[in-house]
Amino acid sequence: MSDHSLRQNIPHDPPSAAPVPAARDSDVVTALSDITDRSLHAALARFTLGLSPAAISAAYLDWLVHLIAAPGKRLQLADKMARKSMRFAAFAAQQALQPGKAAAVIEPLPQDRRFAADVWQHPPFNLFYQGFLLQQQWWHNATSDIRGVTRHHEDIVNFGGRQLLDMFSPSNFLPTNPELLQRTLQSGGQNFLLGWQHLFEDWERAISGKKPVGSQAYEIGRSIAATPGKVVFRNRLIELIQYEPATEQVHAEPVLIVPAWIMKYYILDLSAQNSLVRYLTGQGFTVFMISWKNPDAEDRDLSMEDYRRLGVMAALNAIASIAPERQVHAMGYCLGGTLLAIAAAAMARDGDTRLRTMTLLAAQTDFSEAGELMLFIDESQIAFLEDMMWEQGFLDAKQMAGAFQMLRSNDLLWSLALRRYLMGEREPLSDLMAWNADATRLPYRMHSEYLRRLFLDNDLAEGRYMVDGRPVALTDIRAPVFAVGTAWDHVAPWRSTYKIHLLADTEVTYLLTNGGHNAGIVSEVGHAGRHYQVMTKKAEDRYVDPETWLAIAPRHDGSWWPTYGAWIKAHSDGLVHPPPMGSPSRGLAPLCDAPGIYVLQD
Repeated sequence: MSDHSLRQNIPHDPPSAAPVPAARDSDVVTALSDITDRSLHAALARFTLGLSPAAISAAYLDWLVHLIAAPGKRLQLADKMARKSMRFAAFAAQQALQPGKAAAVIEPLPQDRRFAADVWQHPPFNLFYQGFLLQQQWWHNATSDIRGVTRHHEDIVNFGGRQLLDMFSPSNFLPTNPELLQRTLQSGGQNFLLGWQHLFEDWERAISGKKPVGSQAYEIGRSIAATPGKVVFRNRLIELIQYEPATEQVHAEPVLIVPAWIMKYYILDLSAQNSLVRYLTGQGFTVFMISWKNPDAEDRDLSMEDYRRLGVMAALNAIASIAPERQVHAMGYCLGGTLLAIAAAAMARDGDTRLRTMTLLAAQTDFSEAGELMLFIDESQIAFLEDMMWEQGFLDAKQMAGAFQMLRSNDLLWSLALRRYLMGEREPLSDLMAWNADATRLPYRMHSEYLRRLFLDNDLAEGRYMVDGRPVALTDIRAPVFAVGTAWDHVAPWRSTYKIHLLADTEVTYLLTNGGHNAGIVSEVGHAGRHYQVMTKKAEDRYVDPETWLAIAPRHDGSWWPTYGAWIKAHSDGLVHPPPMGSPSRGLAPLCDAPGIYVLQD
């Protein structure tokens, strides 16, 4: 057959044939499937406290499969179990012969105060808690160092094991808790009646949305959040409070405080004796405070960019109208500090030099080692949480509180339940505890972006965080930085906040204070038991790792506030007359007295 014949037999599409459209799903079907899946996940989240069953299952399956495939590890665990059993048996025998004389087999961790009382050191109660701690230690070994298990899954399984074991601690039950037995005998069982009363009060207040017992002693604007001032600016997201000067002259540069919007702003303006705002005004500073609106379902689409633009930048613009041509000392706390760092990096990129200094209080800029909160951060967990927020438009305060309670279940759950419902003791409410119960909501879009772009992808530290369509880098910041970490911080671990040394190409003064995420910051002058370490790294100095820093940084007793006051004064340009309250000529007439209306929103 000729080539011409072959070419004639090759089939060709008709020249006029239209291209076949690619098959795609119906828009209606796509929308329906998305709504169905998200609604199911949101309903399921109500029963799982917002935890993704898929994420938890994947972690335990990863651990179990690798443990089954590790006979050497199982042999090691069997050996540990045998040796621990022998040590415990020997301890029990010694207790039978010489009660209370034998040295303990295992000591609790320093932060574990459940078995600190002397009555726990006598049989049979020392046998109860020693056996419990040995079992806890064995389960830690069983869930750690299994070759092949991802670090994230290992942490989840280890954490889950601790939570389960803590439920069955001998301190939680009457027959095995000597302190509880003593209290019951002394009171003739009245402690249980009081406990039931406390339980009913707390349950009734929880379901009705009331604040805790004792919170009525702390009235916003009177006993707390009571530093005199005016709301001088308001938009849909913030009120800007300008506090009245407490001195005849003030330092030229005002202070802008950017609090976290996960809680109300007044942790930094509690009672008169422990208000950081009042302390700064007393040191001769003009202080401005952002008070965030408590978002609801209508604010579901507020983004991180909205918080930067309507929050930090709007506040700086208002301050520029009230105190023109003056730089600003900007301070950010927790999530507010992270947002401030983003805003400062964007300002530095764009040549905006309005920041004289930047202070970060317990604020993270690198989220690669963000502590136990990372237990709740992976693709499965975030998608599940997004579906829960998608349905209601926000993350509710109670849903956030559950995660924090699990992180510190000994302090925030079991120990509290023991004292309040079994011992019959209701601890007096402090101003800090009243503030902690006054939680806020987080908008759906913002919180999703925060979890994904910062926690999950670490975009800010790795140069991928976009502002106005362009990336920002903390290395562009030239303003001196004062960063405060707290030693027992479970929200922003101090070694994570210390990473600002790696990210900022400027002078960094790092201060580590004892205390936790909140109490370490609220460290007023005269607070008993406070101490801190502080050291400054110039831009040209070599990097010092956190463990070396901990060993060489000078230690000081007392509150860290005076050290910060001296630092910020050293970076100021002298004294001037106080600026006016607001700027009526520029449309910033005072709107109302501090603390404003946003802080009062439920």
